[in-house]
Amino acid sequence: MTAPKLFPLAVGLFAAGVLAIIAVFVLFATGHGDLPVWLNVAATYLPAIGLALGIIAVIRKSRQKKS
Repeated sequence: MTAPKLFPLAVGLFAAGVLAIIAVFVLFATGHGDLPVWLNVAATYLPAIGLALGIIAVIRKSRQKKS
């Protein structure tokens, strides 16, 4: 997967993870204690995966310009 295709995927995953984090905080603030596992997993891993893919995409893009 090339850098231009990888970056939108990274942004999308990161944004979905941030939305999951916001959902967890809102649900917790409204008194819901037993949140679904998929929501906790999404809030935990999606931002990290998106950030890692974004860093990889930026590094790959910068290396393509130099060579």
